[in-house]
Amino acid sequence: MKIKNVKAKEPDLSITIAGVRLRNPVIAASGTFGYGREYKGLLDIAGLGGICTKGITFKPRTGNSGIRLHETPSGLMNSIGLENPGISAFIEKELPPLRELGPAVIANLSGGTAEEYVKGARLLDACPVDIIELNISCPNVKAGGMAFGLDPKTAGRITRRVRRATPHTPLMVKLSPNAPDLAAVAKACVAAGADALSLVNTFKAMAIDVNRRKPVFDNTSAGLSGPCIRPIALRMVWELYDAVTVPIVGMGGIASAADALEFLLAGAAAIQVGSATFAHPPLMDEIIAGIGDYMREKGFAGLSDLSIR
Repeated sequence: MKIKNVKAKEPDLSITIAGVRLRNPVIAASGTFGYGREYKGLLDIAGLGGICTKGITFKPRTGNSGIRLHETPSGLMNSIGLENPGISAFIEKELPPLRELGPAVIANLSGGTAEEYVKGARLLDACPVDIIELNISCPNVKAGGMAFGLDPKTAGRITRRVRRATPHTPLMVKLSPNAPDLAAVAKACVAAGADALSLVNTFKAMAIDVNRRKPVFDNTSAGLSGPCIRPIALRMVWELYDAVTVPIVGMGGIASAADALEFLLAGAAAIQVGSATFAHPPLMDEIIAGIGDYMREKGFAGLSDLSIR
């Protein structure tokens, strides 16, 4: 009897988050990928699951003065300060070419006051973005930002107000690892209407210039990212998986397919890749390929087979 050579079925890397389908679980993280077109020719942008914009605010911001980036062992510190052209300019000039790139568009909404968040949310809800990522965790601004994400009551209030202003667009809240009780903050955001959570943002840190005998950053503190934070970020994703019922998008120091798989195994529905893209722009292509290879090797048909939770 002749046996037919049947080709094994390719694994399905697609994932749906809050009703939005992503072709795979790999998303470019906010603040590290611009508005996408900056990386044209450096990787297969159309092959990404999603692109998260740099933080955008209701009004334009010039960002922080002085040094903005500082390398540290196994990490990168940044104090950009949410420099951006404002939401109206984003919608008019940046969003149309961003949509043409192909991946899901996730707009990272930031602000200094609750009113700014709400005004910006209304504008984004009326335009073609797939998900709004409510950033209540940026450590590099003096007003707003992380201040909204440290306390459960405050986080719940701002999430509820933005949720009311965004009846048409899924809402994902980006959490701060600096919160004293991260699970309580996460639960408050979900109770207030968050469709998904993303974590973690950068850790609050600082560096001192020993020659000048002054802090490296004009803002004194900065946000720490990179491989040095990955084990802590992974632990936080693992713990929150049991605390909430909405999808979690994990991030923090991911620099390889193996790193990404750790987060997916821990229960993350998708992952974001950030600072590692600066050093190796094609990295996300390699991560997508690596996840596919792993699934074929293990005989997994879809991403739901990955989780060990």
